[in-house]
Amino acid sequence: FYLGVSIRETLLMDTTRSELMDIYIDVTFQKIPCDYLSVDAMDVSGGQQVDVVQDVQKIRLNLQGSPYVEEETAVAVVGEEPLDPNRCESCYGAETDTRKCCNTCEEVRNAYRDRGWGLESLAAIDQCRREGVVGKLHGNKEMCRVKGVLKVSKVTGNFHISPGKSFQHNHAHVHDMKFLQEFPINLTHTINRLTYGEFVPTQENPLDNHTFVATQLNTMRQYYTQIVPMRYQKLNSEVVLSNQYSVTYHSKTIDLAKAARGEQSGLPGMFISYEISPLMVEVSEHRRSFTHFLTGVCAIVGGVFTVAGIIDSMVYNSYRAFQKKLQLGKVN
Repeated sequence: FYLGVSIRETLLMDTTRSELMDIYIDVTFQKIPCDYLSVDAMDVSGGQQVDVVQDVQKIRLNLQGSPYVEEETAVAVVGEEPLDPNRCESCYGAETDTRKCCNTCEEVRNAYRDRGWGLESLAAIDQCRREGVVGKLHGNKEMCRVKGVLKVSKVTGNFHISPGKSFQHNHAHVHDMKFLQEFPINLTHTINRLTYGEFVPTQENPLDNHTFVATQLNTMRQYYTQIVPMRYQKLNSEVVLSNQYSVTYHSKTIDLAKAARGEQSGLPGMFISYEISPLMVEVSEHRRSFTHFLTGVCAIVGGVFTVAGIIDSMVYNSYRAFQKKLQLGKVN
């Protein structure tokens, strides 16, 4: 008991609003290749992070969950000649003064994204057919693990992991999802970890190891999190700023045709919204001092002697009373 650590909690106003908040994410998508996922973040102050790649990794996994080996899907085409390294292939009308050639499927998609256009069909692009991009969507031979850190302002906002290239067009956030009409996707995923700020010993994250199994294609899964900032002070005076949160969630199926006509809101993907409380919980670790321990020991010893004295006095007085009755002959 003396060597144990006690926890004290205090509620106070949050004065750290001017600082950035780190969001640690680790999500595995069991049915979508990494090539088709993008990570975006935005908030009510107008800040946007589009197709985040800094501090965020998209790790390719095989169906057993092991790191993906590129040779596993290398397809040898009989009679196909090696590609000329100095070739210049078409961008399918999306060429610019700075981009004359698109030699890969990714370069074609980026060219269309820069133009603010959407690709009607990946199967119509020679580069995509050659690289087996269509087969990846249709064959479901790999998974994707999205892992990393997002740095966001401490205001209400959201981040999402969605299929299709994301870009800015006329000050609007847009996802190129035309290919989903041809190849619908399954949004089944597992949130291995979701933490707002650094992890602390007493923290419980309700979305850790949470699995969502999509029973329909092109599903939108939404998570609404309420965040309470937390300041954790350890025994060695080290201070860790973190957050606790609660969550509610729901899902719906998106009809892309209706969404394109404005008859339905939302896009397929995993969306996590967060709202931050103005109050902060201060948690501090404490250990009893040695003098407090000695005082407690003395109190216990004194209490034992006091109780023992009371019991001894009761027994002695009862015995004396019994002896007197014997002398007076009142005991049969």
